[in-house]
Order: sequence, then structure tokens, then C-alpha cells
Amino acid sequence: MAPAPPLTGFPTVRPRRLRRTAALRDLVAETELGVSDLVAPLFVREAIDEPRPIESLPGVVQHTRDSLRAEVEQLATLGVRSVILFGVPVEKDPLGSGAYDPDGIVQVALRDLAADVGDSVVLMADLCVDEYTSHGHCGVLDERGSVDNDATLALYARAAVAQAEAGAHVVAPSGMMDGQVGAIRTALDGAGFDEIAILAYSAKYASGLYGPFRDAVGVEIAGGGDRKGYQQDWRNRREAVVEVLADLEQGADMVMIKPAVTYLDVIATIRELVDVPVAAYHVSGEYAMIRAAAANGWIDGDVVALEQLTAIKRAGAGTILTYFTRWFAERVAEATR
Repeated sequence: MAPAPPLTGFPTVRPRRLRRTAALRDLVAETELGVSDLVAPLFVREAIDEPRPIESLPGVVQHTRDSLRAEVEQLATLGVRSVILFGVPVEKDPLGSGAYDPDGIVQVALRDLAADVGDSVVLMADLCVDEYTSHGHCGVLDERGSVDNDATLALYARAAVAQAEAGAHVVAPSGMMDGQVGAIRTALDGAGFDEIAILAYSAKYASGLYGPFRDAVGVEIAGGGDRKGYQQDWRNRREAVVEVLADLEQGADMVMIKPAVTYLDVIATIRELVDVPVAAYHVSGEYAMIRAAAANGWIDGDVVALEQLTAIKRAGAGTILTYFTRWFAERVAEATR
């Protein structure tokens, strides 16, 4: 038998062979998005008799206490295991006292849900005071009208204990105050809530993508101001590393980047750096842009939503807060029928 001819080169590489059918693409997919990766942000408002649609967030509502309970029950039936609550109070004051009042709307709602679902759904509570302050900032203002970092920490500590007492499994400080995680961890431990986890909004940028959220919670910053003095500058990536490491040193159990799609590079950087769970918030503006463009027929909204959520997970976020949670869960449920 004649010897085989020597190889003079490699065969042509054809990656398209593995893209030819849907089954092949699924076989080699590097990133899989699941319902358990998602957290549903939910708004609950005081003193309303029925849910109120949020115009700038199509498909999202301000819930009553009763409709919130029904929504969480339905989400659980669809396989959603985590929600995060945001409160919309009737009254606001300079200290944002509704954030830590035992009878504040989020605390009351947490007690409702804890009675309904127990430990079967992770109950997270956003921990900030901007929804509750008359001036719209995330903390106490000093005599110059600037946020007083250290005075604000005391309010966050009180809010954390109030949320834990009401049934929160996870508190999520979002105000970007220096030392907030340490103050909250100390307060929780001192009150006997050492098992309550902290999801720190560690890298929260002063983004232009929060407008629909502020509509949802009725927040207006006094005097047309902004939060650039305490939220991160969107030009900076390395600064996010400093913030994340500081939060972990102070006792954060999970860290989060917000917004998500506009900061995929930051998500990827943090994922490579730390060993704790990394979350990302697909924020209201990111959601609203998809909905608006789809409503005008400019994009396929379902395709783009799935593409963006997958990109966030591909970048390294294992947990994604998104207003698309119910839509995605319904999509998965329909596909498995």
C-alpha cells in the first residue's frame, strides 16, 4: 500500500458548519440565559385602589398592595425566584423617613409577601431614600444643599433594619454613599440580622438612562440638580474597581453594576476581578428604548431584548435586574408547553 501523501496545509476552517441549524447552534452556545438569572423590579404605591400604568415604562405598573401580591404569586408560578421592591409614598420629607418607618410602604409590602411566599421567592428591597425625600436626593442635605454622606449613613442603617424586620432576604443599598455597606452591615448584625445579605449597587453611574424610573417613583431633584457628586462618572472604569473592592471589604455579599448594556466593559472587568456574585441592572431607559423602537416598527423588540439580556450575562453578570423578567419567563413557559 502506497504511503499517504504528506500534509501540505490545513483544511479550510469553516465555523459556519456549527451554525447551520438551530439545534447545532444550541449545542455549542457559550451563554445560556435562564429565568433564575433574572430579578423582577416591582413598584408598590400607597393609597391607590388599582394598579397605575407607567407611561414611560410600557407594560410596567405601580402596584397596590393586593396587586403586588398577585403579581409575585404569578411570577413565582412562571419560575421567577427573585423580586426587588421600590416604594412610592404619599408623603415625602427632607429625611425620607418613609424609607425606615416600620409602616412605610415597602416595609408593609414586605410583610405581605413574606406571609405569602416565605423563603420560596427572594425578597429584595432597594435601600435608598430618594423616593421618600422632598428634595429627590439620595440622602440628607447639609446647609449648603449638598448631600451629607455621614448623616445619610445613619438613615440607611435604620432602613436596613426596618426592611430586615419586615421580611427582606436581601437589602440593596443604591445611594452610592461612601461607607454605606459597612454602616448597614454593622446595623444588621447588631440587630440580630447577620443572615440578611447585602447586594451593593457598587458601581452606579450618573446615567441619563434613569428617566422612566424617576417617573415610576415620582422623583424630581430639587432645583433641576443631579447626582453627579455621588454617583460615578461614566467616563471612568477603574474607579468602579475601587468602589467594588471597598464594598466587599465592608461586607457586601453581592455587587452590582448599573446601568448594564452601556457598561458591559465594567461588568466584564469586575467579573474577572472578584469571586462573589456579580449583578447588573438593565435599567428603565434601556427597557424603554427597546419598547419605543419596537412600537414604531424600527426593531424586533423581542429579539433585541433577548440579545441585550444575553449580552449582559455573557459579559459576566450572573444576576440581572430587568423589567423584561415577566416577558422572558412567559416566553420560556410558552416554549416548554
